[in-house]
Amino acid sequence: MSERAYRGDETTGFQSPAQDHIEGVPDLAELLELRRPQRYAVRVKGEGLRKRGIHGGDILVVTTDAPPITGKVCVAFLHGDVVLAVLMEKDGQWWLEPSNQTPQPLSDDTEVWAMIAALVRTDV
Repeated sequence: MSERAYRGDETTGFQSPAQDHIEGVPDLAELLELRRPQRYAVRVKGEGLRKRGIHGGDILVVTTDAPPITGKVCVAFLHGDVVLAVLMEKDGQWWLEPSNQTPQPLSDDTEVWAMIAALVRTDV
């Protein structure tokens, strides 16, 4: 018996009506632009931003050269810790709103490292 991978376009008996709509396997690295400089995949630890749809174990695709956008989730260094936080702009000042913590203004000991570009969930 020869081992061949089923591609989805092979049927027995009659041609599937869906055959014209079968796509190849998507290349996630291409779709998520992971070969682009300043684009990284990072895995989430913890459940702090579950209300934003980000769960522990998810993979975030982040971009370090993206402009800051108010209301979006970012990866930041806050007092030496790496955190996910919502980035907010209030009265010309940028703030980080990490989960379960008081909002923090950006200062010398805080830094926005990357903005979230995409989310990949492997455990559904």
